Amino acid sequence: REWTMKTSIVFLLSISVFPGFSQGRVVREDETGFAECNVFFPGQVPPEGYTEPFHVKICQQYNKEPRFATLYSTKDKIPLYSAFKFTKPAQSAEESWLVEPQIDDPENDLHEMVHEADIGGTVANLGANQALTSDYVGSGYERGLLNPSLLNEEDFQVATYTLTNAVPLSPALSKSWHRDIGKVVEQALIPHCSKMDHLYFLAGAIPSSVQVKGKVSVPESLWLAACCDAPEGWSLGLVKKINDENSLADLTVRELEKQLLPGVHLFKGSCGEDKQSQEKIEAVLQVVSQIRSGEQVGTSNNQETKESGWVRRVAGIIATPFIKLLELFIYIFVELVKFVFYFLWHVVKRVVGTILDGVYSLWNGMVSYLKAVSMVLISIPYDVGRVIINIFLGFLQIVQDVMSLAYRILSIPVGFILHLAAFPYHSICAIPSVLKDIATGIGGTFSLVIDATATVLHGFYYLAGHILKRFVPKGSSDD
Repeated sequence: REWTMKTSIVFLLSISVFPGFSQGRVVREDETGFAECNVFFPGQVPPEGYTEPFHVKICQQYNKEPRFATLYSTKDKIPLYSAFKFTKPAQSAEESWLVEPQIDDPENDLHEMVHEADIGGTVANLGANQALTSDYVGSGYERGLLNPSLLNEEDFQVATYTLTNAVPLSPALSKSWHRDIGKVVEQALIPHCSKMDHLYFLAGAIPSSVQVKGKVSVPESLWLAACCDAPEGWSLGLVKKINDENSLADLTVRELEKQLLPGVHLFKGSCGEDKQSQEKIEAVLQVVSQIRSGEQVGTSNNQETKESGWVRRVAGIIATPFIKLLELFIYIFVELVKFVFYFLWHVVKRVVGTILDGVYSLWNGMVSYLKAVSMVLISIPYDVGRVIINIFLGFLQIVQDVMSLAYRILSIPVGFILHLAAFPYHSICAIPSVLKDIATGIGGTFSLVIDATATVLHGFYYLAGHILKRFVPKGSSDD
């Protein structure tokens, strides 16, 4: 297979060929309906009543051709419905899951669906408005297709493997949904629509409050609406509850619409519900009932087959209460087994937990004990060495004290002897100094007497001069 991809990086670079690549386009607000994908609705009129701002219209394309239409909820991160037509089924294609970049980043240059791994960092807020592969990994849920790939030919099949066409389903429910829808379409709807190209399908999901990883809503139920827009046409609704993989309830389209959002109308003019062929509807419901009962459906229209079908239907109606009662007993038994299993599991978990806690506590105690013993054993050489060092230091202190005491005892007589021996030396050596001091004292005394006598004489002289100046006349003072 070769897939055509346009890659925009500021300007159109080239047209390249890549394996496993699907195309899609988010429809702008100003476009009518689903643009090129309006062909998948009767009279090219999409369902009415889906008016929330988080409802995004996507025209799913492949090789530049519209393959089916999807209304996606960016709030619940799942499609609300996918619209398609029946095409000749082909061998199942290899799964190759893609994402729609424009749901998260309307301003980016990628106008087609791409592999999540190929986006790199080119899409802002990737995963903010749509589910990603990582949201399903390890969750226990599969990516269940609303538009089943088994009802499509080769080109259409690959286009169905988009995360905008997938809802979280358990493996058993996903298998049951695709099996039942495949049988209903092929055995009940296709044979009773005179114009196959006028047979339209809407496969949808009703979101619930349960979320995968706090992001992707798990459907409350799955539904299928079919419209044979042809002479002797008809319409039909089917609902499968999530909590019962074997359930498959048939109802009219108007009854189905009441289970959806208020004001929702799936088909233009309710697919001519007022003018529908009751005979065709009865035939379709009969086959659906047989499929629900697990019976094989033939394509013969002879009277014998019809009568056999009516007998089987009556038998099914009679047997249904007993089957439901048996299912109830089986359900109760399974729930009891599950309860016993969970109870035993809880008991075993508590016992094992208690044992493990005890073993853990014992292990911690042994580790603490061994650690303490090891520390004591390690400290013994240290303590012994410290005692030896203290003893040696004490011995040195004693020696020091003894020597200090001996020195003090011996220093008394030695000092006395030294002072005694030095007395004559100091006495003899002091004689010159004493004589010098005596001579200096006598000389100083003599000098003092002379100075005193001179001072007295000078005083008398000064006094006599002063008296003469006071009493001798000035005239004779010159003489």
